[in-house]
Amino acid sequence: MKIVTTTSAVFGLALAASVSLTAVPASAAECIAPSNPGGGWDFTCRTIGRILSELDLVEGNVQVTNMPGGVGAVTYAMVANERPADADLIVATSTVGVTQIAQGRYPAPIDAMRYLAMLGADVGVIAVDDESPIQSLEELTEIMAEEPGSIVTAGSSGAGGWDHIRLLMVAREGGLDSLGDLRWVQFDGGTDAVTQMMGGQIDVVSTDMGEIAGFVDSGDIRILASLSDEPIPAFPDIPTAKSQGIDVTGYNWRGLYTGGEVSDEDYNAWVEKLKTLYDSDNWQEAAVEFGLVPIWRGGAEFEEYVREQEKAMADISRDIGVIE
Repeated sequence: MKIVTTTSAVFGLALAASVSLTAVPASAAECIAPSNPGGGWDFTCRTIGRILSELDLVEGNVQVTNMPGGVGAVTYAMVANERPADADLIVATSTVGVTQIAQGRYPAPIDAMRYLAMLGADVGVIAVDDESPIQSLEELTEIMAEEPGSIVTAGSSGAGGWDHIRLLMVAREGGLDSLGDLRWVQFDGGTDAVTQMMGGQIDVVSTDMGEIAGFVDSGDIRILASLSDEPIPAFPDIPTAKSQGIDVTGYNWRGLYTGGEVSDEDYNAWVEKLKTLYDSDNWQEAAVEFGLVPIWRGGAEFEEYVREQEKAMADISRDIGVIE
C-alpha cells in the first residue's frame, strides 16, 4: 500500500518565481516561537531573526519570544485577540500548526491569520535511544503490529497531530490494524520528547530531524528511518523508510504568519523581506545545516497552499479516525 502525504508533493514542484523588489528596513520586529527553546519553531524564529538583522532588513535585532502551550494554540489565541494588526509581529508555524487547525484544536479558524512564507521543510524521522533493543524499522513495525501496547511513543504534537499521524501511517503500512492501540504521549517539542526517551520513559519518538539533530550528532539517539523520498543531505547515512519497505513520507514545512488584520502594505513588505532572506547564502547554509530542504512559497501562493494543506490534513485525519 502506497502512502504519500500531500506535504511531500511540494518537493516535486518548481520553486516560486523570485520577486524582484528592493527590501526596505522595517521597525524593530518580534518573532514568537510557540514552543520551548530548542525545537523547530524556535530554530525558525532565531535563525530568521538573526539573518533579518544580518541583512539589515530590520532595524536592530529581532526579539525572539518563546510561548509554548497547546502546540501553538496559546500563541494563536493571543495574536488573534490581542495583536491581530501588529505589523511588527511574525510567528513561526509549520505543517504541525495547520494540522491542529484542521482538527479544530486552535481557538480560531485558518482565516484568523495571514500566512507570509514557507522557507524550507523539515523531514520526519523515527528515533530510539542509542541503547534501545529496537535495532531497525522492521523490528519496530513488527512490535507495533503485534504488541502495540508494549511500547510508549511520543512526539511534539497531541494525539492526531502531525507527528502522531506520521507514526500511525508507518504503523499502518507495517501491519497495525487498530491504530488506537498504539500508546502516544504529547510534548511541546521534539527535544522534550527525546529527553524523556533518554531517561527511559519513552520508547520511540516521531518528530522532525531539525528538532533533534543535536542528539543525533552527539550519538545519544539512533534514527531508524527518515520519512523522505531521498536521504537527508546533512545525514546521508540514515536510511529512508521507503528504502526499508515502508512507503511513507512525511515532511514538515517551516514558515511564518502574522495577524489577520495586518495591512496589505505591511504584509507585502514582510513577504519581500523574507524572499530576500531566502535567496541569501546565510539562509541557504543555515537551513541545510539544520537538516531542512530549502523551499520557497510566499504571499498569495503560500496563503492558497496553507488552505489546501488544511483540507488535506483534515482528510488524512478522517482516514485514520482522528476526526469524523
